[in-house]
Amino acid sequence: MMTELSSLILDRIRDVPDYPQPGVLFKDITPLLADPVAFTAVTEELAGLYEVDKIVGIEARGFILAAPVAIRAGAGFVPVRKKGKLPSETLEASYDLEYGSATIEVHRDAFTPGERVLIVDDVLATGGTARAAVELVRRAGADVVAIAVLMELAFLKGRERLTDVELHSLVVV
Repeated sequence: MMTELSSLILDRIRDVPDYPQPGVLFKDITPLLADPVAFTAVTEELAGLYEVDKIVGIEARGFILAAPVAIRAGAGFVPVRKKGKLPSETLEASYDLEYGSATIEVHRDAFTPGERVLIVDDVLATGGTARAAVELVRRAGADVVAIAVLMELAFLKGRERLTDVELHSLVVV
């Protein structure tokens, strides 16, 4: 099944050179999202990985994957957003990414201490965003069970920044 799923995913990822800036090869998941068979297969796979209380989705494409995964897994959904986008009291973490730096936030009261959390995102690149999300969840008192991503860009070595948390990648390129 995993080889079939990998092919399904890789056949529906579009490479966009020089986006969002020159030298970056962007992995566009919108063709996968537009295919109901592929999108459902990805959602089902991610939802079945771990038993958790909450699923975190990282802005923005992580939201698209994490929300249906949370529904399918019977878990709550928690958005981790760019700074200034959440309406209540937040925790924040800054990080570097492959083409700049950013700050993300989560609501301070998004988790109950001890809750089991799965962090979901579309692509693991340098690991900066995922690392910041792990720290936010932990600072809020919850336990990060794992990070699950649709695609891992192995050449950027993001996995090396996440050695203290389980990482599950549906495909590695």
